[in-house]
Amino acid sequence: MEKTSRNRIQQAADAGCIIVNGKPVKSSYRVKPDDLVQIVMDRPRYEFEIIAEDIPLDIVYEDDTVLVVNKPAGLVVHSGHGNYHGTLVNALAWHFRDNPDYDVSDPRLGLVHRIDKDTSGLLVVAKTPEAKTHLGNQFFHKTTKREYVAVIWGEFPEKSGTITGNIARNPRNKLQMAVFDDPTVGKHAVTHYEQIESFGYVSVVKCVLETGRTHQIRVHMQSKGHPLFNDARYGGDRILKGTTFAKYTRFVENCFAVCPRQALHARTLGFVHPATGRQMDFECPVPDDMTALIERWRQYRSAE
Repeated sequence: MEKTSRNRIQQAADAGCIIVNGKPVKSSYRVKPDDLVQIVMDRPRYEFEIIAEDIPLDIVYEDDTVLVVNKPAGLVVHSGHGNYHGTLVNALAWHFRDNPDYDVSDPRLGLVHRIDKDTSGLLVVAKTPEAKTHLGNQFFHKTTKREYVAVIWGEFPEKSGTITGNIARNPRNKLQMAVFDDPTVGKHAVTHYEQIESFGYVSVVKCVLETGRTHQIRVHMQSKGHPLFNDARYGGDRILKGTTFAKYTRFVENCFAVCPRQALHARTLGFVHPATGRQMDFECPVPDDMTALIERWRQYRSAE
């Protein structure tokens, strides 16, 4: 790896971030023919200056090592791709503006994972390089605990189940991901779901991630014919279940206005603290827009 120090590679090996044939190895491992070597990589430094912006943060927990935030829907996580201002990274730059040890452009610090712009919920931020490596290793090895709440169109015939399907970029629409039956295409992805409440036309489900792929819940649900409510990218912003009566149409359109984004919230997050070794579990309530959406469907169903 160009411009990577021997010490950095040693740290990656010690943290279990160098993977050979699916298993972590130490730096003393001798590479053999046909070995598949993978390295858990941090993102590169930002190529542009990150401007500190006074954007309110809902801080759930903070100590000298980690910061856990509850991200609102509508807030982009990382700067770039046309979003150079008003992002969570800009907000973090403001929050850490008086901390000389935190460089917002340093890839060894900062956000360990991400959620979509219009998804709300919990994210963990590493304040030291050791914490970033330790947490990144947990996410890579799928030992973190992540639970989402979603509102989907329709309902599954069973109360709980598992969706397994490789995910890759949709060749017909680069803004979308897609599920592929071919095991050689895309990345392995597993979503466990459990129905919390059903209103016939839509349902509230709990989703537990075994893997963390781009748009995983959104594309897995869409692949089973149950797009997330008001998920414009995956077709959930149309009336997919119910009647054609004008009264029902107005009701659904009103629901779209109440929750003007995909109805998805990262409710819980659990990980082992990188400094203390203690299990840390956090939960944040479903936000007001999704709560109002669920209550409207509940009332509509009871009035039928």
